Amino acid sequence: MEVRTVYFEKRGPENTVGTLELAKERADALGLEDVVVASLSGDTGARASEVFKGYNFVVVAGVVGFREPNKVRLLDKNRAVIEKNGGKIIFAGHAFGMLGRAVKNKFGAIQVDELIAQVLRLFGSGVKVGCEVTCMAVDAGLVASGKEVIAIGGSAKGADTAVVLKAANTHNFFDTRILEIICKPRE
Repeated sequence: MEVRTVYFEKRGPENTVGTLELAKERADALGLEDVVVASLSGDTGARASEVFKGYNFVVVAGVVGFREPNKVRLLDKNRAVIEKNGGKIIFAGHAFGMLGRAVKNKFGAIQVDELIAQVLRLFGSGVKVGCEVTCMAVDAGLVASGKEVIAIGGSAKGADTAVVLKAANTHNFFDTRILEIICKPRE
């Protein structure tokens, strides 16, 4: 099989439109119905919900209270667009770093989840994010373990990475398979 992979010159939100177009093209070619996207403010999630209407579309919006207790970073206007387009939203702790981060912050000891995250970042932040949000979506029961999904992530804001994954729960993370890299930044 020969499949095209696109490498962006730089990472960042300027790649969002291209990433979504490439992800949609690949989802359609493979007949995939599940799409998971990371989106904290919901800007990327709202934009992607327009592209992926009719799919099992899941926005992973991070954890409530990350920087400020009880604060949700997802903007109401974006939540409305995502829900209007049939998207589902989950708020959950990061699969690769909640308790491990607490231990590291308190005692300075690096935990296994932090090591896994760092190894995945060797392929780019968006690859790590795609794996992580897919685990979170499976853990929430919104994507079935074992299914092929399109996972979209980025390098802080926007989306610059899309991958095809075989999904798994966090507690079965090593059943996850990165099947294809659709696009990612080269840097």
